[in-house]
Amino acid sequence: MACVDPLSALLSGIRAEGSVVSHAVLEAPWTIRFVDGAPLTMVTVLRGGGILLLPDGAEQAVGAGDTAIVCTPDTFHLMDQPATLDRPHIEYEIACFAADAECTAQDIGGIRWGNEPDGATALIVGAYRASGHRHERLLRALPPVLVINEGTEVCAWLEAAAADAALRSAGSQALMDRLLDWALVCTLRTWFDRAGSEAPDWYRGLNDPILAPALEAFHARPSRRWTVEALATESGVSRALFAKRFTKVMGRPPLTYLTECRMGEAAALLSDTDSSIAQIATSVGYADAFGFSAAFKRHRGMSPSAFRARNAL
Repeated sequence: MACVDPLSALLSGIRAEGSVVSHAVLEAPWTIRFVDGAPLTMVTVLRGGGILLLPDGAEQAVGAGDTAIVCTPDTFHLMDQPATLDRPHIEYEIACFAADAECTAQDIGGIRWGNEPDGATALIVGAYRASGHRHERLLRALPPVLVINEGTEVCAWLEAAAADAALRSAGSQALMDRLLDWALVCTLRTWFDRAGSEAPDWYRGLNDPILAPALEAFHARPSRRWTVEALATESGVSRALFAKRFTKVMGRPPLTYLTECRMGEAAALLSDTDSSIAQIATSVGYADAFGFSAAFKRHRGMSPSAFRARNAL
């Protein structure tokens, strides 16, 4: 395992590869029902707006320039207004990831659809696939829905890219996949920057001038047998100062954080790869499989072999 930072590592488990990418242009009354079971869906409002209705009944307004990231595989709705659900209206459904879907992501990727070519509301909708279990750690760091205003210039560029993809020219699906990956990273970074104390501790740490060098060093070389003193050296401060600062910003001691990161990565490798337990032990910084297995069992309540068998079911 080698990565530059925790966000890059977490995003490696969720990509827009072959995802549903739709450009909708709508005139009220309308609703869109999301039943894909996708772990993450992104909606960018190019113009107009609507209301997201989440599975728990919570509502979130979105308007022109907003990008909303919805983190749930459960069914949710987007509509022009809540009352529309109980009135006659045009209903759309995005279900191309469902097992019994009649379409595929490629069938509607980049296609412009809706009930009015010049409708008051225009949207870009992207549903993301997950590869393995690594994305679960990212989703745990996010609220059920987050909204960031991207501005009209970004939205205009997105709309132009969607229109190009709709022409079905060579590489159009790949273009939209990479566009959505870029948009996801930018949106999440903006949200983390604005979240302040609500941002994940590892993100706050990466923005701390004392902790950032040590965290970057650890996540770049997790197989090294790090000590608090070695981390403090990376940051250019004393061991005592580093440990105190780390605990204050991150909410737990340095070695506790390192163990959590290593066990999280080990769990992903056990679930998503065929690497041997000895290979996984080395990649996450343990000298041998025995020491790693003992640490993993303390942390997860079962041996690596039992964890792998359970997640293979």
